[in-house]
Amino acid sequence: MSVTIKTPEEIEKMRIAGRLGSEVLDYITPFVKAGVSTGEIDRLCHEYMVNVQGCIPAPLNYAPPGYTPYPKSICTSVNHQVCHGVPNEKVILKKGDIVNLDITVIKDGYHGDTSRMFIVGETSIRAKRLCQITYECMWLGIAQVKPGAHLGDIGAAIQKHAEGNGFSVVREFCGHGIGANFHEEPQVLHYGKPGTGIELKPGMIFTIEPMINAGKAAISELPDGWTIVTRDRSLSAQWEHMVLVTETGVEVLTLSAGSPPRPDIVAPYSAQIKP
Repeated sequence: MSVTIKTPEEIEKMRIAGRLGSEVLDYITPFVKAGVSTGEIDRLCHEYMVNVQGCIPAPLNYAPPGYTPYPKSICTSVNHQVCHGVPNEKVILKKGDIVNLDITVIKDGYHGDTSRMFIVGETSIRAKRLCQITYECMWLGIAQVKPGAHLGDIGAAIQKHAEGNGFSVVREFCGHGIGANFHEEPQVLHYGKPGTGIELKPGMIFTIEPMINAGKAAISELPDGWTIVTRDRSLSAQWEHMVLVTETGVEVLTLSAGSPPRPDIVAPYSAQIKP
């Protein structure tokens, strides 16, 4: 496994790309409401990325081996959709829905990758709890990041919190290294054992993006070749940040003015989490 250590110049470009990715989510927040289609949300995000930020939407026409080109600029995963939901004018958000918006921009050749959950109006207590526990899972994973720690520490923290609250962790999709390429080494699993996996070193940049299901962990792929859903049709949630291993801990690169605050559960780790 070859994990790229980013140079100071690359890190600064990643900071900019990460902030821009998060600012797309800030921009789109008022539009995520009942009666709006996921296709319209994609259009608005595309125009903001291209015309306002001067960015390239990384998902548009992205085609890893074995896949047809992705047809949209963002991913919109609603309710039981786990990830890679394809925006569509026919998919209209309704009160009670939960939806993940996954944004990746390219700015000056470098990627900024992040996602948030949105709740449309009032929803069920279970849906709210799933979104909150998943958010805490992501931050507990982030809190494990520091030089000398291991990738398995991240996955173990996420798995323990998710399963301890009665939820399950999707196994087939994971976080990943990122930089000039959309997906790089290492793969960042959201389950595992402490002390296993590669050792973290300053200058590594990767995403932490747990997908947590309200029911069982099993998933299926829809005929569009992209959208992943829970096999039992239970709700699924995902949050994502892009992080840098620093000399003393971790820097979250995908924060902006509208980012939700850190959950109280990571307060004991505050000294090592920047900013």
